Amino acid sequence: MNSGDRLLLLFLTATGIAGLGIALYLTVVHYSTLPLACSSSGIVDCERVLSSPYGMIGATSVPTSVAGIVWFVVSIGITAAGFRSNALAWRLLHLIWAGFGLATVLYLVYVEIDRLGAICAWCTVVHLLVLATLLAALYRWQLRPRERSRQ
Repeated sequence: MNSGDRLLLLFLTATGIAGLGIALYLTVVHYSTLPLACSSSGIVDCERVLSSPYGMIGATSVPTSVAGIVWFVVSIGITAAGFRSNALAWRLLHLIWAGFGLATVLYLVYVEIDRLGAICAWCTVVHLLVLATLLAALYRWQLRPRERSRQ
């Protein structure tokens, strides 16, 4: 593994840990009486976004932040596998996983802006971390070792 690949993996680890931390925080706030550290007026209104029907998974009482926890745990797991194996399959899997995450983010941003008329600052940070993950996974995919050089 070259130093550039190692730096990308460290960056992907950092984005995964940061996203996981935020998703855990939002989940703890949802299930406790802790106050949400975010604006609750104007266009940035985390409470409005997180307490809306879109803040839950389907018709359940499970917050969407739980899906964020799962997404970031899987992303961290794929990154950890990348430290152990330079296989193209892990690079491709991370790119696909990040693409799935970005598609979800685009939907959630649409919901925030169009349906709710409010933006959650915490969610926006998570959305940017997913985008950063996609860009790093794409860059890492493009730096992949040549298959012929392994034969």
